[in-house]
Amino acid sequence: MFVELHMIQNFSPSNLNRDDTNNPKDCEFGGVRRARISSQCIKRAIRTSPEFAETTGVDIGTRTRWLNRLLRQRLVDGGKPGTEVDAVLPAFLGEYAGKLDKEGGRTAVLIYLSEQELSDLPEIMVENWAELAAEDSRDATVKRLVKRLVKGSRGVTSAPDIALFGRMLAEQPELNLEAACQVAHAISTHRVTMDMDFFTAVDDLQESEETGAGMMGFVGFDSACFYRYSRIDWRHLVETLRGDKDVALRTVEAFLRASLAAVPSGKQNSFAAHNPPSLALAVVRRDGMGWSLANAFERPVRAEREGGLVAPSVAALDRYWGRLCDLYEAETLLSRAVLPLEPDLPLDRLDDDAGGNVGEWVAAVTNALSTEEASP
Repeated sequence: MFVELHMIQNFSPSNLNRDDTNNPKDCEFGGVRRARISSQCIKRAIRTSPEFAETTGVDIGTRTRWLNRLLRQRLVDGGKPGTEVDAVLPAFLGEYAGKLDKEGGRTAVLIYLSEQELSDLPEIMVENWAELAAEDSRDATVKRLVKRLVKGSRGVTSAPDIALFGRMLAEQPELNLEAACQVAHAISTHRVTMDMDFFTAVDDLQESEETGAGMMGFVGFDSACFYRYSRIDWRHLVETLRGDKDVALRTVEAFLRASLAAVPSGKQNSFAAHNPPSLALAVVRRDGMGWSLANAFERPVRAEREGGLVAPSVAALDRYWGRLCDLYEAETLLSRAVLPLEPDLPLDRLDDDAGGNVGEWVAAVTNALSTEEASP
């Protein structure tokens, strides 16, 4: 059981996801340069969007290198002496999360934990504080407690975003979680050339007879129509969420709603490119191969004289979808729902599934999952 999401989203001039030179990320595809938004950027925008936590009703996970700071605060607030906490935490975190930096304040790598795990850590430490505080029994106690914690978290989590996007901790591989969701880099459906904005800032206290700007600079930007693709392994998601199908269904719904609403935050104060998707296609299928529709744009789309890039991009996606359905007979498809922003998009093969609002579009996916799970 898989849920696949395909989106066409056109952004006005923006720099949503920057590379190491502060310019918009790009790549080559189909022999031409394309605008690109990394999957990591997209996933963060989704998991941190208000729609995600509101829909799941569960706190998202916390990714940090400051686990030491967080645990220290909770232990001290719980009444443990600061001197004892400062002696216990380095030993505990060294065993649980790997070595700390030279100052002992941060873990060497980012740790990604659910709120339940963040509550369990100080709780189990408090329960065994006498043994942890005693120097002669500390190391053995730390090993025993960490082993117990890792065993309880192996292969499962209570945080929907961790279940979707997984986690990797080289220092403690037993805490690794295989992601239930695959997210592709968003790429433009067409050739893109980066533009540069030369900007100046005025010094408000500069005398009227003085000339020159207070500051000058350059910023790169582009404007592109993107194709976005992601795929959720439904059964793996349920397993990772400890078999809780209700939370798993809310997680799928949250992912769909947040995918529509979330926009990367890069340079938004300068460009305000808050542009919703023009088309969203959601598919539920039984097993089978994944259908990324990126190759619909291997030949770059060209802008129509009076129609821009959205319409030809939608038309290319519709044609490619039709060819895949004809070739593979669409035997594995359980449900598909098409959410067009505009009523006159050039849809042919997908036209029968188009229409409705966001709630109906989401329900088509979650109902298909629920029905299939209920069937013998």
